[in-house]
Amino acid sequence: QVQLMESGGGLVQPGGSLRLSCAASGPTSDIKGIAWFRQAPGKEREGVSCIHDVGRGDSETNYVDSVKGRFTISRDKFKNVVFLEMNSLKPEDTAVYYCATAQSPFPCQVVLGRGGHYGMDYWGKGTQDTVSS
Repeated sequence: QVQLMESGGGLVQPGGSLRLSCAASGPTSDIKGIAWFRQAPGKEREGVSCIHDVGRGDSETNYVDSVKGRFTISRDKFKNVVFLEMNSLKPEDTAVYYCATAQSPFPCQVVLGRGGHYGMDYWGKGTQDTVSS
């Protein structure tokens, strides 16, 4: 089975940066895309960013409006790792961040448009991101 593991979370001051990693193992050739979600205490889970193959070696990326211009998603295909570079962090970015993927292809626009309710099949256990002074 596909397994996902997040890392890189921690405590950072407002305006600081964190780089999250999502490492995939198992039959990784079946993985066509990765989406990042987050959930803050007392809040619903929301989609944050997404990267997905669109053929010819190209990928589409997308971001929820609140992180556009601050977060960047990328991948290292050789190492089967997807990164989420988070810059200019705000206290409202504090949450547990999860990476996830699905057995079937998924369009990033749809994943993010459905918030945190898009049906993904494989999830990491999450990594805590705390933005505080």
